[in-house]
Amino acid sequence: MTVQSLLQAKSGLEHHPDWWRGAVIYQIYPRSYQDSNGDGIGDLRGIIERLPYIASLGVDVIWISPFFTSPMKDFGYDVSDYCDVDPMFGTLSDFDALVKTAHRLGLKVLIDLVLSHSSDQHPWFIESRSSHDNPRANWYVWAEAKPDGTPPNNWLSIFGGSAWAWDSTRCQYYLHNFLASQPDLNFHEPQVQEELLNVARFWLERGVNGFRLDTINFYVHDYDLRDNPALPPERRNASIAPAVNPYNHQEHLYDKNRPENLEFLRRFRAVLDTYDAAAVGEVGDAQRGLEIMGEYTSGGDKVQMCYAFEFLAPDAPSAARVAAVLRHVDHVAAEGWACWAFSNHDVVRHISRWDLSPAAARAYATLLLCLRGSVCLYQGEELGLQEAELRFQDLQDPYGIQFWPEFKGRDGCRTPMVWTSDTQNGGFSQGNPWLPVAREHLHLAVDAQERAPDALLHHYRRAIALRHAHPALKRGSINALSVSGDVLSFMRTDAGEELFCAFNLSHDPATLYLPDGRWQTIGQELNSSGLGEDGLVHLGPWQPCLVVRR
Repeated sequence: MTVQSLLQAKSGLEHHPDWWRGAVIYQIYPRSYQDSNGDGIGDLRGIIERLPYIASLGVDVIWISPFFTSPMKDFGYDVSDYCDVDPMFGTLSDFDALVKTAHRLGLKVLIDLVLSHSSDQHPWFIESRSSHDNPRANWYVWAEAKPDGTPPNNWLSIFGGSAWAWDSTRCQYYLHNFLASQPDLNFHEPQVQEELLNVARFWLERGVNGFRLDTINFYVHDYDLRDNPALPPERRNASIAPAVNPYNHQEHLYDKNRPENLEFLRRFRAVLDTYDAAAVGEVGDAQRGLEIMGEYTSGGDKVQMCYAFEFLAPDAPSAARVAAVLRHVDHVAAEGWACWAFSNHDVVRHISRWDLSPAAARAYATLLLCLRGSVCLYQGEELGLQEAELRFQDLQDPYGIQFWPEFKGRDGCRTPMVWTSDTQNGGFSQGNPWLPVAREHLHLAVDAQERAPDALLHHYRRAIALRHAHPALKRGSINALSVSGDVLSFMRTDAGEELFCAFNLSHDPATLYLPDGRWQTIGQELNSSGLGEDGLVHLGPWQPCLVVRR
């Protein structure tokens, strides 16, 4: 399918007021996508070069991870200037060209806003730490030590250790939920909120269509700095932080998830609505992720979408697990809107995490694109890239360095994209890449898969095209959720269209009955099973059944 034909297929949808509802979002990690100048680091010009490829996938939106000015202690998630491009990625003019090119290709643009914290090199923090009475003294979360000199409370950092760091200039502690070089902004200060809303306006004026909001539930802290209670061992899980991190030992009631956050999100939504823009929030909470997603996306006055970590978890989702998640969403977020993802820049790639065979990878891809909600795909997911194995000396991620070898960090999912199979760096760079290109990825490069009609890349294109062809998949309701052994099934309905979707999520064959009525098989190009002569649907291992009511 040509880019022009894809644009024609999507025409009318991109101007829909709820264009974000059911959209397929493609995440770009700019350091690792395409290097245009040979310095070994991907950049904005490199993304522009590859936009036609992204458009050819049929996705609706690109999400670009941070490219702002930064000391890169956490690779752009430590911002020192919210309104400029770090020179390693290019210039504001490059960014403007990227937005213009994306829009010409029918792609909307989301950028990653990191509002909960800044870099300690940000001028705001430099001023804030300089004294107790400067104009920005209250822009960050400062607190006195306990009488014995220890931190103000028991809050822990996701990156290990206390969430408090001592500052010898102010002789106070400051809060950092992540690295000590990422101090938390104080959302109880009205000027902070207004300045961050101005940051959003700056980028919306440059033509972006919205934002991915990093750590959206971390914005507001408990004003009284109360201790978090202990979390019983049976309630701990490692979906947010690795099991070796004591962060999992607390119930995070007071360092995040505060009710005051909702009012800021309403203010943020008002800005978005002025520009017909949208936002997807990252909800980082192992116990209440879906409930928070429901709170943050309900009512039409907060953010449009959020994603939690249910399908970013270590274990492959069984039919029963998927059903349980979807039922829980229906219970706690019936008015909200989920954005589902299997992989991103923070977790082990799901091909490796779930140890998927090629057939299983196709089945899960089809399932993802049939779920109610919007969808995030992470660069290289469409190629079936597995987690790269790196040596300790090649690590860049401070998270992995801290907890090596029990936890290897996030570099394995951040290695460069592979474009060509017959070049040393996979077509990513003419220079020395910032992370090694995985040798095992080269045979999965884009050029090799373009030449292979049965490659996973084409399967993703076909699944995305099926989603666009059926409004019930993109925006419809989901009901009649059922599990029979390893087979998950549900109905997707929209005005005038009703689809039945079933997925055999196992290595064993299965059978099922279709609901009463006359049905027509769709998705044959996705290996969809039809109705057998005996009136049953016979599903092979990892085979879906996709039918539309006639």
